[in-house]
Formats: sequence, structure tokens, C-alpha cells
Amino acid sequence: MKGSVVALDEVGGHLAAARLVDGRLHDLLIDADDARPRPGAIFRAICDRPVKGQGGMFVRLPEGTGFLRGAKGLKPGQALLVQVTGWAESGKAVPVSERVLFKSRYAIATPDAPGLNLSRRIRDEEARVRLREIAGAVMGECGATGLILRSEAEAAEDDEVADDIVSVRDLAQAVLGDAEGRMPELLVEGPDAHALAWRDWPAPEVLAEGAGSFAAHGVAELIDEMRQPLVRLAGGATAYVEPTRALVAVDVNTGGDSSPAAGLKANIALARDLPRQLRCRGLGGQIAVDFAPMPKKERAGLEQVLRAAFRADPVETALAGWTPLGLYELQRKRERRPLGEVLG
Repeated sequence: MKGSVVALDEVGGHLAAARLVDGRLHDLLIDADDARPRPGAIFRAICDRPVKGQGGMFVRLPEGTGFLRGAKGLKPGQALLVQVTGWAESGKAVPVSERVLFKSRYAIATPDAPGLNLSRRIRDEEARVRLREIAGAVMGECGATGLILRSEAEAAEDDEVADDIVSVRDLAQAVLGDAEGRMPELLVEGPDAHALAWRDWPAPEVLAEGAGSFAAHGVAELIDEMRQPLVRLAGGATAYVEPTRALVAVDVNTGGDSSPAAGLKANIALARDLPRQLRCRGLGGQIAVDFAPMPKKERAGLEQVLRAAFRADPVETALAGWTPLGLYELQRKRERRPLGEVLG
């Protein structure tokens, strides 16, 4: 099917959302069934003990422990607001940040960062003026709380944008007013798969909701493909994406084509598809890619393809570069749980 489809359904009793573009799985979100807090959750935490040499602080959460990097000027027993920034690895503290954001579909409220800002993707000057006027009228005098209007606001109706700003503004003010308690407390839950799809994905041409929507669009079969390590590339080339305890290993093979250009061709195909593969598989952390053999002079061009591919990816990824043994390393934020871990 041509065009974009967002399907909202369940997989094994877990809320799930799939985004398809021209019949291809472009993004996938599936909730995990455990007690670990979801990214985006906001807590009132209590500082516990500093970690010397790392500039961090362990903090007490209602259930378990969080780790705050770059903690400065904090003392044990002090209360502070923190937001979960990624999934906690098994047996490790929950990663949290003092930079708390209240994000919705059209707007982001930014405590301690005053001012009105618009996404750089909104380039039409009339739209920018219109959105600034809406935001200014709604926010009024909000003190230290600022606002960022997201790119989706450009195509939305004025009332929709205004209502969205009101919701994030009121939520931010309510949470900030409850920050001084002396006990750890969950103040805002992290969004589930359906809420994330509504918040972060572009408006689809087709929205399919409810039981059976995945079956109607063949999503189950596409998920099964993502559960396998094999990735089929153009020209008979293949790649294998295999998570281990320490890292995610990606291996690229040219298949039956042994021509001099086969290696570069296979590597470019994998580089273009790698963000989608990692996104739909829920993989993050350290990633090592063993590209197919190719001349070293082609590495710069391949890196340009990688940078362009990850520039459009919503998950923060740092391209570390080549190792002495010829592997290419990336570091990716753990915003999602691995698909194999969620589905078993």
C-alpha cells in the first residue's frame, strides 16, 4: 500500500504502534510489561550519595535508584525534579536528568529556560509570526518557563495549537509546584506506545485503531522479520544485526557478487537502512558495524551516507568512527527496549 499508515493495536497484551511508509515498517513502538519507569517519566527524587570521580549522584526514586550525571552543587537529602532519559539496563540504576521537559504534539514546555522558540523546520515566515502570536497569548507571564513550538504545529489549526500549549503549560506549573516534598514520588508517567505515536509521529494518511489493525496491514509479519537477525539488501547482499550483552554487532556481506564495487554497494545499502533497523528493533548502546571489504578511499563517502541517514532519525546517535581493526562504531541512546526482550 502506498502512502503512510499508523496502526494502533496490541502485541501479546502490550500496547503497540506501527508506522508504515509505502508498505514498509518505518517505526515500531511496543510497551514492555515490567516495573521499570518509561523514558519521559518525571519524579521528585531525593539525592542519596555522590559518585566521586564521575561527577554523578545516585538518587532515590519511589521504587529503586536513579543515576544523575553531571550533578553539581547537590547534597544528600536534597529534593529535586528529575526526568527519565532512557531505559535502565538490567541491574543498573535508572538514567535521569535534571533537565525536565514537558512534551506534547505541538509544544514543549521548558522550565528554567524562558522564552518562546520555534522549530527550525518551520521556515514559512507567516506561519512563524502566527505561531508566535498564539504562543505569546497563551503563555503570558510564565516566569522562568519557556516554550518551544514543534514542526507539527505549522499545519495544525490555531485552536489545536493553543489547547496543546495550555495543557503543557498547566502540567508544568502543577509539577513544579509539587517539587519540594521530602519523599520520592512519581509525578508524571512516561508516555505509552500509543501516546508516543500520537506525540512524535507525523500525521498519517491512514490511521487504523483497535484490535485487528495490525492484521489488516500485515504488521505481524513485518515484526517477525525484525525479530530475525538477517537483513536482505539490494543486489543479493545481506547483513546480520545481532545484540549481545556488551554491544550490537552488525555484519555486512556482499552475497554472490564478488566484483570490486560490490562491497561499497552493499555498505551504502546497509548505511541507509541502519537507522530504521535499529529503531524498529529497539536497539541502542554501543554498535559495531563490520562493513564489507572496500577500498579505504571510499570510507569518507560512506560516512557521509551514514550521517545523512541518522540526521533524520529521532533517536540520538553519535557516530564515533573507525576503529584500528576497521570496524565502524556508533553510540545510540537507549530510548527503547530491545524487541527481543519485550516479546521474549
